[in-house]
Amino acid sequence: MKLYDKAKIDWKNLLFDNKAIFVLLFPIIVEQLLNSFMGMIDTMMVSTVGSEAISAVSLVDSLNNLVIQVFSAMAAGAAIICSQYLGSGDKKACNKAARQVVLTVFFISMVLMVICLIGRESLLYLIFGNVEEAVMENSLVYFLVTVLSYPFLALFNVGAAFYRACGDSKFPMKVSIISNIINIVGNAFFIYVCHWGVGGAAFATLLSRMFCTIVIFYCLRKQKQVIVIRDYMKLRPDWPLIWKIMAIGIPAGIENGMFQFGKLAIQSTVSAMGTTAIAAQAMTNIMENVNGIAGIGVGIGLMTVIGQCMGAGRKEEAKYYMVKFIGIGEVAIILSCLFAFAITKPVTWLAGMEPESAAMCFEMVTAITIVKPLFWVGSFVIAYGLRAAGDVSFSMIVSTATMWCCRVALCVFLVKVFHFGPMAVWIGMFADWMIRSIIFGARFLSGKWLKNQVI
Repeated sequence: MKLYDKAKIDWKNLLFDNKAIFVLLFPIIVEQLLNSFMGMIDTMMVSTVGSEAISAVSLVDSLNNLVIQVFSAMAAGAAIICSQYLGSGDKKACNKAARQVVLTVFFISMVLMVICLIGRESLLYLIFGNVEEAVMENSLVYFLVTVLSYPFLALFNVGAAFYRACGDSKFPMKVSIISNIINIVGNAFFIYVCHWGVGGAAFATLLSRMFCTIVIFYCLRKQKQVIVIRDYMKLRPDWPLIWKIMAIGIPAGIENGMFQFGKLAIQSTVSAMGTTAIAAQAMTNIMENVNGIAGIGVGIGLMTVIGQCMGAGRKEEAKYYMVKFIGIGEVAIILSCLFAFAITKPVTWLAGMEPESAAMCFEMVTAITIVKPLFWVGSFVIAYGLRAAGDVSFSMIVSTATMWCCRVALCVFLVKVFHFGPMAVWIGMFADWMIRSIIFGARFLSGKWLKNQVI
C-alpha cells in the first residue's frame, strides 16, 4: 500500500520545504524543551521546602493540567481553523475566526477560574482527601494562586497558536523563554528570600503567565502581520463561526480533558501509597515530559502544516508530510529519551530526593526509555495530523477509550489486586500507547481522515 502518491505532488512548489519545516519546528521544540526544563528546575526548588511541598505541587498540578489541556485543545482548534483559512488564501476569514476564538476562550477561562475559586477546597478534598494533612494544607495554598492564572494561560495559548498557524513559531518561543526566566527568578525570590513556600512558587507562575499574555496580545495589535487582533471592546459573538470553532475544540478538549482526568484518577491511586511514592511519581512525570516534549513539538508543527495543506486542497501533500513528520518525531523521541535517561540520577540527586524515591524514579524512567520509542510517535504524532485534518471525533473516541480501558483500569487492577507500586501507572500507559498507535496507524493508511471538511 502506498503511503502517498508521488506523481500527484508538485515537488517544485511544496507548501513547506525542508528549510521551512526546520524554521517552524526548531523554535517550537526549543520552547517546549525549555518549558520542561524550567518545570524540572521549579520542582527541584520546591523540593527544598520539603517532601510535603513537592507532593502538594504534584497533586495540584495534576488537577491544573486538566484545565491546561482544555485550553491547549482550544488553542489547537484555533491553529487548525486559522491554518486551513490561510491555506485557502482567505486571510479575512482567518482574522474573523481568530477574534471569535479570543472571545470564546476568555469567557470559558473566566468561568473555570470562578468555579475553581469557589469550590477549591471541596474539589481538593474530593480528589485527594486521603493525603497527609500537611500535604493538603500546601495544596490549598498552591491551588488558590495558580487558579488566578487560568485566563492568562488560556489567552497566551491561543495567541501563540495564531502565530504558529502563520508559520511564525520563533516569536512565541522568545516570549516563553523570557516568561520562564521570570518564573525561575520569582521562585528563587519568593521561596528563598520571602520564605513563602509553595505559595511563592505559585505566585511566580502567576506573574510569568501575566507577562506572556500582555506581551503577545500587545504584539497581535500590530497591523503588518497576517493575524491582527485589536478593538477588543467591539468584539461580538458570531455564533455560527463559534460553533464551527467549537466543533474542532470540543472533541479535542474532551479528549485532552478525559486524558488528564484519567491521570487524576491514577494520581489518586498513587497518593494512597505514601509520600515516597508520590515524590517518585512526581519526578518521573517530569522526566517523561522532558523525553516527550520534542515529539510534542513535532506534533504541534504538524498541525500547522496539515492544516494549510487541507485548506489548499493538497491532500496527497498532507499524506507526504504526515510520513515525513512521523520520521522526524521518531528521531526526536529516541534522542530525548536517551538524554532524559542520562540526566535522571543527577537530577534526583540535585533535587535532594530521598534514596528510596530516587531509586523508584530511576526504575520507572528506565522502563519508559525502552518502551516509548516503540509506540509513542504512532499514538500521538499521527493523532495531531488527524486533528488538523478535522478528524477530531475519531481521535477523541479512540484516545478516551484506550486511556480508560488501558491506562486507568489496568493501573488500578495492578495496584488493587497485585499490590504494584507506582510502576503500575506506566504499565497501563505502555498498553495505552501500543493499542492507540495500532489504531491511529490503521486510520492513516485507510485515508478516511482526509474526507473531513473544516472550512
